[in-house]
Amino acid sequence: MIRVVLCDDQPLLRRGFRALLDAEDDIEVVAEAADGAQGLERIAEHLPDIALIDIQMPVMDGIETTRRIAADPALSGVHVVILTNYGLHEYVFNALRAGAAGFLVKDIEPEDLLHAVRVAARGDALLAPSITRMLISRYVARPLDAVGGTGLEELTNREREAVALAAQGLSNDEIARAMVISPLTAKTHINRAMTKLGARDRAQLVVLAYESGLVAPGGR
Repeated sequence: MIRVVLCDDQPLLRRGFRALLDAEDDIEVVAEAADGAQGLERIAEHLPDIALIDIQMPVMDGIETTRRIAADPALSGVHVVILTNYGLHEYVFNALRAGAAGFLVKDIEPEDLLHAVRVAARGDALLAPSITRMLISRYVARPLDAVGGTGLEELTNREREAVALAAQGLSNDEIARAMVISPLTAKTHINRAMTKLGARDRAQLVVLAYESGLVAPGGR
């Protein structure tokens, strides 16, 4: 069972999301919150698999809420998915950098929301959809002056290759096909890279790939 906490200041939206999610056999909404501070309390109490967090909320916004979740070791198992009314907004990239596993626009199709929750619960970032690739390409920070200090020098050539492909939005299966290796080996490369770079999840791994200059914004 995938356990979800909803954080949004609009009761009608929360009710709609809850009805959709609770209708699924493998998903359960365990709590709701109307702002980020309340959301943190609910998340600490219930330790959900997924926290669906609105980016614009009173008291504490979604970015700060995400940052505090990512900084708390007790919440390491919580995957944050940001909700926003804006498909391409710099706040969303800031949320990815803060530790979000991905983001969704609020006019998403119901089946896409369900798929996204299941993807995030597996620990995968919501980076495959073209809207996320566009966002990262548009709002990524300027590459650092040198790779040194980012940790990329600790990666093997194959790990770097896998990270670069992940930054293009490829899944483990797609990375495996591109590198002519097994999906398990592709997953191993990604997991080792995350460990070496101290990335909380796949989304932060991709942010590091762009910020270090390993991948150029808009490049493939």
